[in-house]
Amino acid sequence: MSSRDAVKMTEEELTEFLDANMKVQVATVGPDGQPHLTTLFYVMVDGQMFFWTYGRSQKIQNLRRDPRITCLVEDGVDYFELRGATIFGKARLLEDYDELVELGGRVARRMAGGADLGELGDQIVSQQAHKRVGVIVEPDKIATWDHRKMPGLGPGQ
Repeated sequence: MSSRDAVKMTEEELTEFLDANMKVQVATVGPDGQPHLTTLFYVMVDGQMFFWTYGRSQKIQNLRRDPRITCLVEDGVDYFELRGATIFGKARLLEDYDELVELGGRVARRMAGGADLGELGDQIVSQQAHKRVGVIVEPDKIATWDHRKMPGLGPGQ
């Protein structure tokens, strides 16, 4: 087994990892071909990553022109605890108001630590949904790593 294979996450580990994190670094292709990179909050929806952002944002303009997207979720500080996933795929844009209220509300609740947003929070999400576009990341390829699995090198080995 290669050292690369030794640190790959299983499907179960990947699901748990993506569910446990909430910030993603998102790269789109800018108008001049340069990568455009931002960080957003996300939730997983039926095994796919969802985030929302302002409809006039550069990343949405980029995705309307070219739906290719790369997303990075990572954590860890010490080398032997680094883990992450890079998702390469296509963005499917969501612009249905009701869908944006529901999914945007899930992102907002996650940002609030799972707390109920209350009436005011629900109103804010509803107002924001008029200005936002949702993105579902449809993966073509996923690369994962978990350095805690490194044979003979991790902590306690």
